[in-house]
Amino acid sequence: MNNVTEFILLGLTQNTELQKFTFLVVFMAFVVTLAGNLLIIITVSTSKALRSPMYFFLSQLSLIDSCLSSSITPKMLADSLTVRKIISFKGCMTQVFTEHLFGAAEIILLSVMAYDRYVAICKPLHYTAIMSHQVCGLLVGVAWAGGFLHATVQILFIVWLPFCGPNVIDHFMCDLYPLLKLVCMDTHTLGLFVAANSGFICLLIFLLLVVSYVVILCSLRTYSLEGRHKALSTCVAHITVIVLFFVPCIFEYLRPVTMLPIDKAVAVFYTTITPMLNPLIYTLRNAEVKNAVKKLWMKS
Repeated sequence: MNNVTEFILLGLTQNTELQKFTFLVVFMAFVVTLAGNLLIIITVSTSKALRSPMYFFLSQLSLIDSCLSSSITPKMLADSLTVRKIISFKGCMTQVFTEHLFGAAEIILLSVMAYDRYVAICKPLHYTAIMSHQVCGLLVGVAWAGGFLHATVQILFIVWLPFCGPNVIDHFMCDLYPLLKLVCMDTHTLGLFVAANSGFICLLIFLLLVVSYVVILCSLRTYSLEGRHKALSTCVAHITVIVLFFVPCIFEYLRPVTMLPIDKAVAVFYTTITPMLNPLIYTLRNAEVKNAVKKLWMKS
């Protein structure tokens, strides 16, 4: 039974002055996110020096980050300028679907990028054969397909639940836990499903990635000082992005159905701040990307 046709979002804050401030901050972060990720995509697609699989995956990460931020931030910005923040039931379900589509796709892609670094550093003689164009395309396809599958499972799980009365969401977006608080039934088992399908998977992949980078870093002992510095610079950038994305994900989903005051700030971080920081992290720590951006800038 579902009597709810729309939800009322309380937004980031109900303080009028603070709403104006958060609008400016989030708007600037959103513009930087789109500009930075678009710059990465254009640079990788036009530069002959960035033809390796690592940069192909980086451009795909920028695409996913742009999509993830665009699926959440515009609605949040529009709502911060209005008193009554309403989202339809279908719009809410669409937001849940897109958030988990791009979030899961990014998790899989970050795993693919870790595998790429493992092959490049631990099996350099076989790198070209293993990471062929066909394999890279297939891995990116797996990331998108995995994201779609995960999002489909999440939406089929939430769309059939009974929303029979309360429709006020104490958040700036639709997500699983805020919606489960409104369901007219016991949500203990449902919360365990979310924790297993989202939180535990995030934790498991995060631990596997940590182990893989430990193996990669240990293998750098056989490299020359220059080669070690270059590989270490790339790995540090990857590890930083992984920590920035996975830690909020684990915090949000690996727990019982409950809402904490810090949840909104954490959600802003992984939907707006992390997609903004990723291009900066990879650009500032990679000389080849910086040189390619400079050349692109000089041409324009």
